[in-house]
Amino acid sequence: MQLELKTDLFIAGQWVKGAGSLPVMNPSTGQLIADISTADQEQCDAAVTAAHDAFPAWAKTSPRSRSEILRKAFEIMVAEADQIAQLISMENGKTFSDARGEVIYAAEFFRWFAEEAVRTPGDFRHAPSGDKRILVTHQPIGVSLLITPWNFPAAMATRKLGPALAAGCTVILKAASETPLTALWIVDILQRAGVPAGVVNFIMPEKTGAMVSRMMHDPRVRNLSFTGSTEVGRILLKESADLVLRTSLELGGNAPFVVLEDADIDEAVKGAMIAKMRNGGAACTAANRFIVAESVAAEFTAKLTQSMADLKMADGLSEGAQLGASVSRKERDKIAELVSASVAAGAELKLGGVVPEGDGAFYPATVLAVKSDNPILDHEVFGPVAPIVTFSSDEEAIALANATEYGLIAYVYSQDLKRSIRVAEAIEAGMVAINRGVISDPAAPFGGVKQSGLGREGGFAGIHEFLETKYIGVEI
Repeated sequence: MQLELKTDLFIAGQWVKGAGSLPVMNPSTGQLIADISTADQEQCDAAVTAAHDAFPAWAKTSPRSRSEILRKAFEIMVAEADQIAQLISMENGKTFSDARGEVIYAAEFFRWFAEEAVRTPGDFRHAPSGDKRILVTHQPIGVSLLITPWNFPAAMATRKLGPALAAGCTVILKAASETPLTALWIVDILQRAGVPAGVVNFIMPEKTGAMVSRMMHDPRVRNLSFTGSTEVGRILLKESADLVLRTSLELGGNAPFVVLEDADIDEAVKGAMIAKMRNGGAACTAANRFIVAESVAAEFTAKLTQSMADLKMADGLSEGAQLGASVSRKERDKIAELVSASVAAGAELKLGGVVPEGDGAFYPATVLAVKSDNPILDHEVFGPVAPIVTFSSDEEAIALANATEYGLIAYVYSQDLKRSIRVAEAIEAGMVAINRGVISDPAAPFGGVKQSGLGREGGFAGIHEFLETKYIGVEI
């Protein structure tokens, strides 16, 4: 189907031509999809001004009104799911089935936070001393800068936009340069759903680092919500200190997938295929290190290798495609370099590992058998690569799982629930999936520990990243 794409900036309720332009490419074909507008300093400042000017009225808008707008955005997004999925596949490279799954997941954040907008709790009680009433309320923090990555261009946008708008904040959205068209579509949905002018603004700065820093040092901006690499997150966290900016960071992962010897291996392989190959492996939640008991390692490796070999790699929009392209040749080459370094360090290549010919940014499903000191275990591989390392005791498995600076998510497979919960509690991660290949849910708190980030998105906690707690003492 022919898509009608938005390619301009969106500032103060108007689609605005930018000072420059940026090409958006289809990584499966290497062809141009569209040129989008980029913002200079004046236009970035205008977006901040628009959000700042719109904030007082939006903050006073009734929770029910905000809820109804988000609910309508949810309905529009679901109705246009096939079109959005086609666009995601075109600019991101993932398969249409993965893209459509993302759209439905992304829309759920609008529905969930439409419901949370009217349920923000407060508190009213006697002080223990009996001299006053303690009144606790929550107020929107203010102008929020939202920065999203390329791997889930719809879901990462709605996971921030939903709670921000539900809380009464106004926003400036900056999407990844590889996948801005999906974000622009979502901004257009919000406009059609009735979001007032200035409440949502979209920019794509010509000089990203300098302009993001400038906005973070503008006292009118009070909140930053960022999803991306830990490396960039560290820089933003340092910058946020200058004005003590509220900061939520969802950063990198290096997820362990632990298979205990009493696991149902067939179920573990099914879960591994979901945890590893969802989004072609380009997810911070992707299983990145397969930590498998020695006694079942041969069976697990053989079955996982066969399942990976059966995948059809093709343009994400082609019929039957199960593994699409990486978002760019640059990202594909990063994957290839990590695999090459792993093999050079002694990894046994069970499957894949060879860059295919052609213009597309494709990398094949790859399985490696590695030792615990192999360098690939130290890296988040944003692609279809499964390194397998073995262990001989639960304690060793836990130590291997925790041997990383990251702590976003982990996976544990065992038929002994007591044992699996004990292992899950010992793993240093903000989320643990037991006998499941995916647990992300708009109704659950998403976030990590250690260098995987600060704060939570989704669930009851998600809206509080955009709210300030205020205590009022009332004389009695």
